[in-house]
Amino acid sequence: MTAGETLSPAVQENVGLPRGPLSERIPGQAVIEELLACHQFDPPRGRVGRLFGARPLGTQSTPWYWGALGEQEVGRILASLGPEWTVLHAVPVGNRSSDIDHVIIGPTGIVTLNTKRHADQPVWTARTTFMVSGKRQPHIHNSVYEADRAAKLLSRSVGRDLQVTAAIVVVGAKSVTVKEKHQTVAVLTPRQLLRWLTRRPSTLTPQQVAIVSAAAVLPETWKRDPPILQEPASIAVAFDSLRRAIDQARRRRVGWVLTMLVTVLGILSGALPTLLAGLFLLLEPS
Repeated sequence: MTAGETLSPAVQENVGLPRGPLSERIPGQAVIEELLACHQFDPPRGRVGRLFGARPLGTQSTPWYWGALGEQEVGRILASLGPEWTVLHAVPVGNRSSDIDHVIIGPTGIVTLNTKRHADQPVWTARTTFMVSGKRQPHIHNSVYEADRAAKLLSRSVGRDLQVTAAIVVVGAKSVTVKEKHQTVAVLTPRQLLRWLTRRPSTLTPQQVAIVSAAAVLPETWKRDPPILQEPASIAVAFDSLRRAIDQARRRRVGWVLTMLVTVLGILSGALPTLLAGLFLLLEPS
């Protein structure tokens, strides 16, 4: 792939400065947008509920929240990659509301990264099998499909066949056991992610990274009719506000539990001498 190859005018203008509508999206943005939309239908907390730390999120909103936290954790790790890397988050793709959690383009190639948060659950994988607490999940199959689709779309945009690698990052799991590696999909923990990305063989030159990145940041590369994208800054502000409310509610619940424990212990400790005296009277020989 050279600078003389046929590229679309939009991609040509973007080479060397890969900035586009997708480059500023925050980690987990698509999930956060779903969370905020769903949260609108959560029952509002009254004054008493706020006082006692009632949870701001309903049962429908909670999974979106935890998913967003997982993607943000991975996003913080990816932020430590050097300037020779391009990292995109929540890339809208396909005809529906699907997105790719993270797209990474750098010297060691192109990677579609799927973040899965399985808090305090054991994860076991071998080849095409991915199990969480003994239940099969389609993560391997979905990741293969995601990488293949990304390769097709990026190849069409730059006019050359490209290879895309798939990876799954498992966040918050009790344990992650990779019994046998899949041929094309890597299953990683957050701690393994950076080493895996940077220690693979180099396959792209800086110029090739620039060309692919210039195509990847354009919404029309991924969708024929790109949607109007929400402003990342406003999404980040709304999510931070919600997260603070969730953290405050949790602290209040913990505070009330501790207060009740201290109160009960105080009552018991105050009554203990009387109880012991009565017990001695009962045990005293008549």
